[in-house]
Amino acid sequence: MSRFLFGIGFLLSMATLGGQGKMTKTNTEIATLAGGCFWGMEELLRALPGVLETTVGYTGGTTSGPTYEDVKTGTTGHAESVQIVFDPKKINYEKILLFFFKMHDPTTKNRQGNDLGSQYRSAIFYHSPEQRKTAEEVKLRVDRSGKWKKPVVTEIVPAKPFYPAENYHQKYLQKNPGGYTCHFLRDYDF
Repeated sequence: MSRFLFGIGFLLSMATLGGQGKMTKTNTEIATLAGGCFWGMEELLRALPGVLETTVGYTGGTTSGPTYEDVKTGTTGHAESVQIVFDPKKINYEKILLFFFKMHDPTTKNRQGNDLGSQYRSAIFYHSPEQRKTAEEVKLRVDRSGKWKKPVVTEIVPAKPFYPAENYHQKYLQKNPGGYTCHFLRDYDF
């Protein structure tokens, strides 16, 4: 099975109704974000109401099928990222992005806390022209808010293939509650 997950065209998921085995289409959307080590990002994002699923992985690079060992060298161009499947009736893309800008430092290029390298960059990988427009508007709003003392350097780039990380990285902080994270929520209003 290909390691590629959730292509741009994926917009529908199936949900079981009342345990009766009937399937119905539920509209979902995808957001793909990078902001440092994916463990801490995933832990905060998965708790948002309306987020249905999170997967940590690698995107934005030039090689196919990268592994953690490849990405950690900083030579593949990939960023540690979280791909989020969400219900736009419960949470919209703008709210996810505003949350994203509160949980990491978007003013440090290729760095979050002690994590250094392009694999830890701040980036929004948009899946549609509408997502791009929203990302640009939110980034400008955050930058103009003055909450961050330096300019926001978050990249806004088209989504590329997303490669899920190895299983031991998935839901890492649930499996390892005392594990490393450099992410926390700031009490910012943008």
